[in-house]
Amino acid sequence: MAKYIFVTGGVVSGLGKGITAASLGRLLKARGFKVAAQKLDPYINIDPGTMSPYQHGEVFVTEDGAETDLDLGHYERFIDENLNQYSNLTTGKVYWNVLNKERRGEYLGQTIQVIPHITNEIKSFIYSVQQKTEADIVITEIGGTTGDIESQPFLEAIRQVGREVGFENRLFIHVTLVPYLESSGEHKSKPTQHSVKELQSFGIMPDVIVTRCNQPIDESVMQKIAAFCNVKPDCVIQNLTLPVLYAAPIMLEEAGLANIVLRELHLEEKQPCDLGSWMAMLDRIAACQETVRIALVGKYVKLHDSYLSVAEALSHGGYEAGAKVKIDWVDSEKITPDTAQELLGEADGIIVPGGFGGRGIEGMILAARYAREHHVPYFGICLGMQIAAIEWARGALGMEDANSREFNPESRHLVIDLMPDQQGNVPKGGTMRLGAYPCRVAPGSRLEAAYQQASDYTGVIAERHRHRYEFANAYREAFEQAGAVFSGLSPDGRLVEAMELPGYDFYIGVQYHPEFKSRPNQAHPLFKAFIEAALRRRKER
Repeated sequence: MAKYIFVTGGVVSGLGKGITAASLGRLLKARGFKVAAQKLDPYINIDPGTMSPYQHGEVFVTEDGAETDLDLGHYERFIDENLNQYSNLTTGKVYWNVLNKERRGEYLGQTIQVIPHITNEIKSFIYSVQQKTEADIVITEIGGTTGDIESQPFLEAIRQVGREVGFENRLFIHVTLVPYLESSGEHKSKPTQHSVKELQSFGIMPDVIVTRCNQPIDESVMQKIAAFCNVKPDCVIQNLTLPVLYAAPIMLEEAGLANIVLRELHLEEKQPCDLGSWMAMLDRIAACQETVRIALVGKYVKLHDSYLSVAEALSHGGYEAGAKVKIDWVDSEKITPDTAQELLGEADGIIVPGGFGGRGIEGMILAARYAREHHVPYFGICLGMQIAAIEWARGALGMEDANSREFNPESRHLVIDLMPDQQGNVPKGGTMRLGAYPCRVAPGSRLEAAYQQASDYTGVIAERHRHRYEFANAYREAFEQAGAVFSGLSPDGRLVEAMELPGYDFYIGVQYHPEFKSRPNQAHPLFKAFIEAALRRRKER
């Protein structure tokens, strides 16, 4: 029978429940278990697809097109397993599903209540990810903080799951903050005690407590937590703040977390069989000697989590290129003809990631122009490719008002537009091109040179998308005559997937999101090639 691990959090949000869950997934996979992970989010939105990046951070997209919480990116990067639509559930989606069933008469006139209808829907979702993946172990993270009113149905649902699958097939891990008071020079366990008491009030008794801290906790405090929270002494695990995020699995392995989990789940305590590649990756990180500066030009740079996967993928590229990546977070609204040199002049490479809406667009166009005119390696992702196309139309083709229908529908040259079948009043939520789609790579292109580094390259790639607007095919011929190369097309040739400029070391825009498939121990080929080009420029300067 499958085993179920539930990860909850207490005291404050942002403690690293996702990193704890992802690290544990990596350790269990290293022991030969098939692991699946999912996140249950208490907010009432159907999904994070229409939420502000300032409130939620980035939206992570799965292979099958689900718009999900950013923690799923951590799961994929750590566990190296593609997740799916059963990997993220929100309160909004739960109620949406239940109310639609009620309207269809599936409840046969019953009065719809939180228990059992809402909790049954949550439980069905938890079980479905195991059925879909046939995983040996399912790790489920509960978003928010224990005690939040929104979390109560989720806590009740996992309590019921624990009862249904049996004591030996479920495990509750609670992540809490153990603050250090400088004034008294000691850690305080009382917040953890109160958080566990709150969790126990919902009928959930944690089996393992992971203590989040910035410096080592004295053993006496750990024993106190074990005694007051009614867990075994070795089931209190430290989770220290680390300079390198990807060292977390090794730290938790040394603390014995995986073996404790296996013991409590009555599973064989296998020794890790493939942590060698992870350790080798950490060695590469430690050995990085060069430093490369990348200007990340966006409109949401005040919250770095808005571009979390992009920032991580840049670091991954640096690991393989032997360089530490320093990101200059450049607010596109501040870029003008007068400030471009000041804001971009020190960059070894410029990246423009995805985004929506017209705010800050002209600054992004200026960034693409600066890269083109100064031969700075340029990488455009989704919106960043569209920006490169608009800039090329204005700078090389003389179409001074070139734009996207999204930003200025009155432009005479809409080089970025909706496809004919998209015209009309299209709702914003869940109507974009989402998930993995194939792309045929042009032979001899810079794009192909990057992808050929991958051992499984065949000439056709599959990358994840999240966008609504496309390059307008009416402008293809003019672009090509001016020198642009469309180095990636959909297999039927109908959609432009990638554009590049010849004569540049790296000037590529892609309509898809390669950052979602990058891994710390296997950088995405485009990010690796981009960082390598930025390093070459740095050495030439």
